[in-house]
Amino acid sequence: MANKKYDPATTAITAGRDDSGALAPSLTSSTTWSSAGLEESHRQAKAIHETKNYSRYANPTVEAFEHAIAELEHTQAALAFASGMGAMSSVVLALCSTGDHIVAQRNCYAGTLAFLNGPCARLGIDVTFVDGRNAQEFADAVRPGKTMLVIAETPSNPRLDLVDLAVLGAIKGPITVVDSTIATPLGQRPHDHGVSLALHSATKGIAGHNDATIGVIAGDADLIGDIWSYSVLHGATASPFDAMNALRGVRTLDARLARQCESAQILAEWLSEQKNVTAVHYPGLKSHPQHDLAKKQMNYLGLVLSFEIAGGKAAATKLLGALKLIRPAVTFGGPESLISHSASSTHNSVDPDTKAKIGVTDSLLRLSVGLEACVDIQRDLATALAQSN
Repeated sequence: MANKKYDPATTAITAGRDDSGALAPSLTSSTTWSSAGLEESHRQAKAIHETKNYSRYANPTVEAFEHAIAELEHTQAALAFASGMGAMSSVVLALCSTGDHIVAQRNCYAGTLAFLNGPCARLGIDVTFVDGRNAQEFADAVRPGKTMLVIAETPSNPRLDLVDLAVLGAIKGPITVVDSTIATPLGQRPHDHGVSLALHSATKGIAGHNDATIGVIAGDADLIGDIWSYSVLHGATASPFDAMNALRGVRTLDARLARQCESAQILAEWLSEQKNVTAVHYPGLKSHPQHDLAKKQMNYLGLVLSFEIAGGKAAATKLLGALKLIRPAVTFGGPESLISHSASSTHNSVDPDTKAKIGVTDSLLRLSVGLEACVDIQRDLATALAQSN
């Protein structure tokens, strides 16, 4: 079980270290290790998630990252993947078969929606979509004996809707999964609320420097072991190089979040006062319909916000074209402030009816707040907003 004696900010510094004395994460790039002979090779072939055999099964650098995430999430174990979608697809395919049922929220990342509507439907895995803002809808949609997974995302991408983790964690029967990418393990810990698995695209805030593509799940050791047994066949294996960069990102996660979330709060409040901004979505705002829930279950309220601009897509196009400091890009969580038009980029594949239901309109822009001086981000936004009229 994870060591809880330190504050999470300190755990981010201490977790995932070996006894070598190295202060920086060590890169083990080898794909294969020699064994002591037949008996040792046989033992390794039967082992679960053991390093120094074959890197698709486990790798020391990847393992160090996994240990750090498990400590931060207060779980027994963690398992890394080649991406966040590698994590999501591996969890679903490891635990679900033809005829099984999944309950998932509709207001979530488009890649998750595409996977649940595409490969899952093709394989005969039935999916019921609910509104994640009402956590009771998850429980009400569960089919006893059929529902294998309940999948939630909080805060959601891109409108920052929340799911009540306590209500979700109280669901009995199916395995519960929370995509906690936007929050990061320092923002919230779903396992503390009874949720079976926390899932992250660690490419984003955890790694934090736009130089690692990696996903991770964290939960009880037996469940992680079951998923590992499938994951080595699925092959969405984390790169040791990306794991090294992600572990380096963990070391500075608290400091980065503190700066970025503080700026996000300032910018959300400022944007709420601009005449050509029609709505701002950020859990730190008192106007957010789930602000009290955010304060209850989140330690940091997030480095991502979204806002709606008067004039729709035409105005959004002008705004993106006028920005000088903030860069148009489809990821979030890095040191640079980034902006995206969700309807035409990350959620381009989502059908119009679903977009309307989850509020991904042509007016919506998602802003990932970086580490630049907040005054400079605000000044860039002000200039661009003035030119978008």
